[in-house]
Amino acid sequence: MVFVESSEKDYIELSENLKGVAMPFSPSTAHAGPLPLLDTEVLRTFVAIAERGSFTRAARQVSRTPSALSMQIKRLEETLGQRLFVREARQVRLTPEGEVLLGYARRLLKLNEEAVTRFLAPPVEGTVRFGTPDDQGSRILPEVLAQFARTHPAVQVDVVVGGSLAMQRRLEAGELDLVLMTAGTPGQTAAEGEVVHSEPLVWAGRDGGVAAWRSPLPVALASQGWPWRGRALSALDAIGRAYRIAYTSEHWAGQEAAMLADIAVAPFPMSLVKSPLRQLPREVGLPDLGDYHVVLVRREGAGEASEALAGQVIRAFRELRR
Repeated sequence: MVFVESSEKDYIELSENLKGVAMPFSPSTAHAGPLPLLDTEVLRTFVAIAERGSFTRAARQVSRTPSALSMQIKRLEETLGQRLFVREARQVRLTPEGEVLLGYARRLLKLNEEAVTRFLAPPVEGTVRFGTPDDQGSRILPEVLAQFARTHPAVQVDVVVGGSLAMQRRLEAGELDLVLMTAGTPGQTAAEGEVVHSEPLVWAGRDGGVAAWRSPLPVALASQGWPWRGRALSALDAIGRAYRIAYTSEHWAGQEAAMLADIAVAPFPMSLVKSPLRQLPREVGLPDLGDYHVVLVRREGAGEASEALAGQVIRAFRELRR
């Protein structure tokens, strides 16, 4: 080891030369004391701005003024030593560091909610019998069941997957407590259901495939009674497009298989169109199918456990939209 004696003058001269030079960041020296804690209300503000893309819209959501939100974000950026938003003329967008924080913030807020619910909410016990079509269950069910098991460990959830009309009949017979249904199903009478999700219904097929260009058009459809089926056939008839029903399935997975094999195209919810499938372009000349809606129907008097699960389902669809 070599020791170099230096005078105060040498130190001052060295300090002047290093001004403006970026020094490497060291986590071990960034904070002399304990690391700061992130305030949940500030994180809630941060998430609201990130999701709304605007300080003004986020301010309305959290019932604060835009200037108050701006001060909160300024302090958060100072605490973390990172710029979190890029402010543009009509909107704000996240920086790469902001995108990283958004994931942490959502998880922290969710964990905070679970902790508060665990200690402040009265214990709920019992069994909930939950019916869902397979297209809905595949998207939200894993997250909903995992979350519900953490917040309501004493509640047993029995899940039944099937068609909307079959779910409705079992609900009316008292065999189910809570049911997700696709609105517009022939024979549906559950008009009192709450709309929890809406999205476009689109024509889909294999990317680079040829099925969409064949005549007559080969179509993969769900079985009789599914609302997508009637809507698709009515739309094709309205424009005089020749078609043939090339594939019929009880579940959307069968339609997906036909599209992947490039033997047919199908009406499909936009959120389920994943590579190597794609939404068919306008030049194919297929009619617009509009939106489809998912409703949540509760059995009257189903109980507190059923209501708690219904709340989790609604929040899961809200997150899906985001």
